[in-house]
Amino acid sequence: MRTDFFRRPTRRRVLAILAGAAAGGLAAPVAGAPGAPGHMAGDRHWEGTALGADARISLQGFPAAEADALLALCRAEIARLEAVFSLHDPASVLSRLNREGRLDAAPAGMLELIGIAQRIHTLSGGAFDPSVQPLWELYAAHFRDRAAASTGPSAAAVEAALAQTGFRRIAVSGRSIALAPGMSLTLNGIAQGYITDRVTDILRAGGARHVLVDLGEFRALGPKRDGHPWRIGLRDAARPWRLAGSVPLAGRALATSGGYGTPFDASGRHHHLFDPRTGQSARHYLSASVVAPAATEADALSTAFYVMDRQSVVAALDGMPEIGVRLVGLDGAVFVAGAWPGARSAI
Repeated sequence: MRTDFFRRPTRRRVLAILAGAAAGGLAAPVAGAPGAPGHMAGDRHWEGTALGADARISLQGFPAAEADALLALCRAEIARLEAVFSLHDPASVLSRLNREGRLDAAPAGMLELIGIAQRIHTLSGGAFDPSVQPLWELYAAHFRDRAAASTGPSAAAVEAALAQTGFRRIAVSGRSIALAPGMSLTLNGIAQGYITDRVTDILRAGGARHVLVDLGEFRALGPKRDGHPWRIGLRDAARPWRLAGSVPLAGRALATSGGYGTPFDASGRHHHLFDPRTGQSARHYLSASVVAPAATEADALSTAFYVMDRQSVVAALDGMPEIGVRLVGLDGAVFVAGAWPGARSAI
C-alpha cells in the first residue's frame, strides 16, 4: 500500500519557522536536555501525551536551539490534531460529527484520514471499521454496572448496536461528511498513527535525520546517529508488564494491537477490538504487530489483522510487499510473515 498521498510540510516552511524561533530565542522546555545524566550532548527528548497515550520524541545529533524549536512545532501539531480526532473532547471535530451526524466544512486532516480509513477498510475486507463506536459504547455501559452479566451484553443489544455500524454508510462529498442515522465513528485505530506521521514530516522537513517518534505507535526517521537501528521492545501479550523481545526499526513504523489495551472486564475476554461482523471482541490472537513504511497504515493494519484469522492476514499480505506482521496466538505461539524482520521472504 502506498503512502505518498500524505501531505507533508515543505522544508522551506519549517526552516523559516526554525530560523525565526532561533532569532527570537525561543526554545521549548524538553526532558533530557544535553548534559543531563544518561544523555549525550546534542540529544533532545520530549515527553507528554497524545490522544490520551504516553508520548515521547527522541531527536539525536541536531543543534540544540533548532531541535527545541522543532519539538515545539511538533507539540503544536499534536495539539492541533487532537482537537480534530479526540473522542474525549466534546469540542473536537470528531465529537461534533458524531453528535450532529454531519460536517459541512470538514478540515483537510479529517477528510484525508477518512479517505485512508476507507482504503484500509477495503483492503482488509471490512475488518478495519471505524464505525464500531456504538459497540464500544454498548460494552462500556454494560460493564460499568457491577451487577451486569459477565457474558456481556445480550444478543439483542449487540444486534441493535451492529445495525448502527457499517463504514460504507459514511458519505463524503467535497468537504462534507455525513453519517447514517445512529452511526458514530472512532478513529482511535488509526489517528495515533496519523499524528505520528504528521510529526515525523515536520521533523524531516526541519532537517532531522535520527529520530524516534512514539505517540502510541512508533516511527523511526533514519537510524540512531551511531548508525544502528532503533530497537523497540515488544510487549509480552500474555504478561503485558514484561517484554518478549525487540524489533529493529530504521525508516519504518511499528504498531501493536492487543485486547489487553482496553479490557472491559477483569478476565480480558471482552475488550475494545471488535469483529465488525459479529459485534464480539475478536479472539484470534493475544496481539498483532505490524511494520510498515508509515505509522498510519501500521496502526490501522494492526487493528485489522487482530480481527482477521491467519489465513486472511496472509492473503492480505500478498498484495502488500512492504508490510510485515507478527501474530501471537492465544497459546503464545508466534507467527511472523511478510516484511517482518527475520521472516522468510515467501509467505
